[in-house]
Amino acid sequence: MKQKLVVIGAGMASGRVLEHLTDAEPDAYDITIFNAEARGNYNRIMLSPVLSGEKTYEEIVTHDDTWYADRDITCRFGEHVVGIDRTAKTVTGENGSVAYDKLLIATGSAPFIIPVEGKDLPGVITYRDLDDTNAMIKAADKGGKAVVIGGGLLGLEAAAGLAERGMEVTVLHLMGHLMERQLDEAAGYLLRRDLEKRGIKIITQASTAAILGEDRVEGVMLEDNTGLEADLVVMAVGIRPETRLATDAGLEVARGIEVNAQMQSKTDPDVYAVGECVEFDGHLFGLVAPLYDQAKIVAQGLLGETGAFVVKDVATKLKVTGCDLFSAGDFADAEGREDIVFRDPSRGIYKRLVIEDDRLIGAVMYGDTADGNWFFGLIKDGTEIDEMRETLIFGPAYQGGDTADPLSAVAALPPEAEICGCNGICKSTITDAIAEGATDLGRLRAKTKASASCGTCTGLVEQLLQVTLGDDFQMPAPQPVCGCTDLTHEDVRRLIKSQALKSQPAVWQELGWTTPNGCHVCRPAINFYLLADWPIEYKDDPQSRFVNERKHANIQKDGTFSVVPRMWGGITNADELRAIADAADKYDVPTVKVTGGQRIDLLGVKGEDLPHIWSDLNKAGLVSGHAYSKGLRTVKTCVGTDHCRFGTQDSTGLGIRLEKLLWGSWTPHKLKLGVSGCPRNCAEATCKDIGIVCVDSGFQIGIGGAAGMDVKEVQPLIQVPTEEETIAVVIAVTQLYREHAKYLDRIYKWMAKVGLEWIQEQIGDLDTRRALVDRFELSQSIYRKDPWAEQAKEPPKFAPLADLTLEAAE
Repeated sequence: MKQKLVVIGAGMASGRVLEHLTDAEPDAYDITIFNAEARGNYNRIMLSPVLSGEKTYEEIVTHDDTWYADRDITCRFGEHVVGIDRTAKTVTGENGSVAYDKLLIATGSAPFIIPVEGKDLPGVITYRDLDDTNAMIKAADKGGKAVVIGGGLLGLEAAAGLAERGMEVTVLHLMGHLMERQLDEAAGYLLRRDLEKRGIKIITQASTAAILGEDRVEGVMLEDNTGLEADLVVMAVGIRPETRLATDAGLEVARGIEVNAQMQSKTDPDVYAVGECVEFDGHLFGLVAPLYDQAKIVAQGLLGETGAFVVKDVATKLKVTGCDLFSAGDFADAEGREDIVFRDPSRGIYKRLVIEDDRLIGAVMYGDTADGNWFFGLIKDGTEIDEMRETLIFGPAYQGGDTADPLSAVAALPPEAEICGCNGICKSTITDAIAEGATDLGRLRAKTKASASCGTCTGLVEQLLQVTLGDDFQMPAPQPVCGCTDLTHEDVRRLIKSQALKSQPAVWQELGWTTPNGCHVCRPAINFYLLADWPIEYKDDPQSRFVNERKHANIQKDGTFSVVPRMWGGITNADELRAIADAADKYDVPTVKVTGGQRIDLLGVKGEDLPHIWSDLNKAGLVSGHAYSKGLRTVKTCVGTDHCRFGTQDSTGLGIRLEKLLWGSWTPHKLKLGVSGCPRNCAEATCKDIGIVCVDSGFQIGIGGAAGMDVKEVQPLIQVPTEEETIAVVIAVTQLYREHAKYLDRIYKWMAKVGLEWIQEQIGDLDTRRALVDRFELSQSIYRKDPWAEQAKEPPKFAPLADLTLEAAE
């Protein structure tokens, strides 16, 4: 029989244990995991980009419901553990007990709360998890003033995120300069300067006396009697290991749960502990790199293997956009040490190296941190630096006399050199993965996890790709949106979200456009990004659309237009056909064509007749087919179970439902769907942007097909058993595409960039799927409408201003 493993806490440390364990021996344990949060493992070090708006929660999920289900892990999320009985070997949650053979405690840490009056007032929050992050986002939506108590990593990330969301932020810090544990005074000054440029007020040597307010927080009083107004107060002054369950269970606890080198409790060898809740050899742990090292040791122990945790030096980086800093080692002043300092005031760059006995023991860098990992390696390895002392401050590219090729330094790194500090990934692991076929950043990240956590080593990983692949390496140069800016589409999308830019003038000004109002290339893209991200606040600008979208009809080579009424799922009736025939006669339409999308195209309509023909068609109940749009075109269907003896599901009905839900939506490029009632695929669903093939057991959904200049077969996305789930998946994929794709990229091009696996992860998580559907419906409340409806009520009279040919003749 399988042994039973119970895990308390679903954070990053325990998540890594489960990865190692289930990858090595998937059937070794029957696993149950408790988590006080109502969710599984997500990347907590990326909460800061979520707070600032650069990322969504869905983008930082590490293990979704599917991941746990695939490993047969019983999840008891949202359930607090109330006790551990080590004699009976049971863990009791709010909903009952479960037995264990081995127990893993990963309860993390709890925020330290300053014991001052008013600390329990509504509006006073900490910053540790997603719930705290969401609470800050909700508070920031109301605007106002925020006071952040604590000028360390978490406090500054909270301050930057709240400022990005429009709050007036003040940071209070007890010490003389920010991040005094990680930065010297010079780097602390530069950090303060950059934060103040963002409008964040910094007060150092500030001691909090009380938090003021009656029913909720109203302000903060300092010991020197300075008063600050506050609608929100964020406590970010430190953390303490969460050890209450361990203490109650009789485990040995000092500051944290005392463990040996195998991460077993010193009291009970069947109880392991990992992460911020543990204490080893007098050390506590708050950064992710040592937690992942611990996780590997725990997994080895659970599998009967021998390993020993060793405390290593760690480096610190700040995850605030525009504030690049790095520190590692010991940089305190002491006798026998010497400094090498480089400053570039115009660029805001500061580098300081601390040397003792011909070895680098500390490094502090601000403004340019590209060489941080290299310096960190010298510190950890105790490398003698005597021969490179003269050029050391300039980094690896200047060592060995070769300054022409910066990649030479990367090539010279030894196989054991650490590249990704968060995940403990060395150079040889990455080069081995490249040799096995991981020849681009996405596949390399998926295989090794290098650059998958904080992302600061991404540049170094890309350099390794370039060095290893040589001439076979292809890194597409980032292309700007147009000549008006140096920013890429991806940059613009990110900044529109993070800076809450909700108008075109805001984009031109805040992102430094070199033209007053953009150009014909960038305006359509910016218009789409704004309406996709801010459907309620932003009003679509018709002048920023292509001529077809402005006229709501496709212009032809002779200057006339084609008009395509919508036929839901390719279904029509006699009344609609009569209305189309009457319109064709009335407006002298020269060509009536059945399209490949199961509709009728009226070709050769004069521009001045467009409002009038649409008025007539509207009266018959026909609306625009958007055959001209960067949006939903058609949902092609077969007759399915209605008439066909092979049909397995109601493909026609499903196609009609999908088209009526998706109709009117704007997307980065045209969007075509197909629903086939059986694998015979009469609706050609396997070459659509989104295709559904009905089978006896449900619906097979694929994405990324095309049948134009590029011919692509859809890639399998997911199979679901019901029509309702199918609709939810299709809407969620559409919204994910709307939110993340580059303008004018079809789904197959977008999929090649982000990876099918990433899309599957987003869609597979039910909470993420529901959130995407909700955001799509919010947008559709604005855009699910016929563009000709208002004009068709009272059609304007269009006529030429003058016949210039006749005038010239006269």
